[in-house]
Amino acid sequence: MTRHLKIGAAYHGVGGPGQHELWKNPELEPDSGVRIEKYIEWARIAEEGKLDFFFIADSTFITPDSPPHYLNRLEPLTILAAVATATSRIGLVGTLSTSYNSPFNTARRFASLDLISGGRAGWNIVTSTDEGTAGQYGREEHYDYAERYGRAREHVRVVQELWDSYEDDAFPYDVPGDRFVDRSKLHPVSHHGRYYDVEGPLNAIRSAQGQPVIFQAGDSDEGRDLGAAVGEGIFTFAPTLEAGKAFAADIKARARTLGRSADEVLVLPGVAPIVADTVEEARAIERAVHDAKPFDKQLAIFSRAFGWHDFTRYDLDAPFPELGDIGELSARTQSRRIKEHARTHGLTLRETVLHFSGFRPSPFTGTAQTVADELERWFEEGALDGVILLQNLPSDFRRFTGEVLPLLRARGLFRDEYEGSTLRGHLGLAVPENRHTATARTAAARTAATAARTAPTAARATA
Repeated sequence: MTRHLKIGAAYHGVGGPGQHELWKNPELEPDSGVRIEKYIEWARIAEEGKLDFFFIADSTFITPDSPPHYLNRLEPLTILAAVATATSRIGLVGTLSTSYNSPFNTARRFASLDLISGGRAGWNIVTSTDEGTAGQYGREEHYDYAERYGRAREHVRVVQELWDSYEDDAFPYDVPGDRFVDRSKLHPVSHHGRYYDVEGPLNAIRSAQGQPVIFQAGDSDEGRDLGAAVGEGIFTFAPTLEAGKAFAADIKARARTLGRSADEVLVLPGVAPIVADTVEEARAIERAVHDAKPFDKQLAIFSRAFGWHDFTRYDLDAPFPELGDIGELSARTQSRRIKEHARTHGLTLRETVLHFSGFRPSPFTGTAQTVADELERWFEEGALDGVILLQNLPSDFRRFTGEVLPLLRARGLFRDEYEGSTLRGHLGLAVPENRHTATARTAAARTAATAARTAPTAARATA
C-alpha cells in the first residue's frame, strides 16, 4: 500500500466543547444528537470521500453548562452498530472508558461491532477525565492518575487476550463429522492481575481484521506511555507544526523503546478546516465562530480541566485563585499548565480564561489549495500521519471532501478508491496473529528444527 494521509471524521451533533451556540444553526436539527439518521448521513459523506474512519467521542458526566451535544446524545457502540448496517467500507471508531467498564464487556461489545461491520471496528481508549464520573458508577472519588493508567494498560491487555479466545480456524462447521467447534482451539484467559481477574473465554470469533484497532488520546506522561505501549492510532491536538513534530517524535520514540515499529503508531491530530473561496473570507468565518462564544460559556468549559469546579464564585478581575490540588484527578496536565501560566504571568481569572480560550488562527483555514498545502507540509515534515476532521456543518464537511480531497489525490497523498474492506487495511496496519496460533507455530518450528538436527545422528547410529 502506498503511504498516504490517514483521514477520519468525527461527528459532534450540535456542538462539542466551546460550541454552545451551534445548535441554533439552521443547517442542523436541535435534536441531532439522538437522531441516528444524522450519524448515518455523516458516515456516508465520509465513506463517499473514501475516508478511513468515522469517529464517535464520548463522556458520560454532564452539568447544565456542558456543550449541547453532550447534554443529549446516543451511546457510541449502539450508534456504530447501526451505522455499520448502513455503510460498507468506512471504519467505525468509538470511545469507551477503561475506568468504568469491565474488560469482558469491552471485549464482547467491540468484537460484536467488528463482526457486524466485517472488520471495521476501532476502540478509542480513555480513562475518563471528568472526575464527577465516579459518582455515576458508585465510587466516592475518581481514580488517581497512576491507578487510572495502570488499570487502562491491564484492561487493554486482557481485552486483547479475550479477542484471541478462538483461533481463526476454530470453527470447522463439519456436519458429517459432527464438529461445530474444534475444542483444542478455544482458549480461556485465566487472567489474575493487579486490577482484574478474568477467566474467559470470549464467546465470539475474530473478524477479518483479527482484532479491532486501538486508538488512544492523552498528553500526560502516563497517557503518552499508554499510547506508545498499546495505541495504533494516537489522537492529539497540535497548535503548531513544531508542536506536532515534537509530539509525533516523542510518541514514536517511546514506542521504539518498547520494541514496536514507529510505523505501527499513527499520529492523528484533530483539525477543523475552514474552506472558503479566499483566505480572507475563511479567516473572517473563523474569527466570527470564535467571537460568537459568550464569556460565561467560555468560563464554564474552562472549568472542565478542574473537575467542573465552580469559578463563578471568584472575582473575575482578582488574581487567579489558589486552587490547591483541584484538577489533580481530572485533566492534571492541563490544569497544572493553566495554574503555572497564571502564576508566572500574574494573571487574573478573566485574563487566564481569555488566554486559554483565546482566538488562535488555525493553519488549516483558507482556500482548498491553502488547506491541502498545509496538510501536505505537516505530513511530509513528520508532524502527523493523518488527521481527524472536527467539522460540524454538513456543508463544511462536503466542501472539504469535494474540494480538498481532489487536490490531495492529485498529489498522490490520498486514495482514489478503497483498497481493502477492513479498518486495518485502510490504515496499513498488519492483522495481528492469534497469540495461541503463534505459540503453536513456534513450538512446531522448534520441534521440526530439533528433528532435523537429530536425524543425521540417528541415521549414522542405524548404519
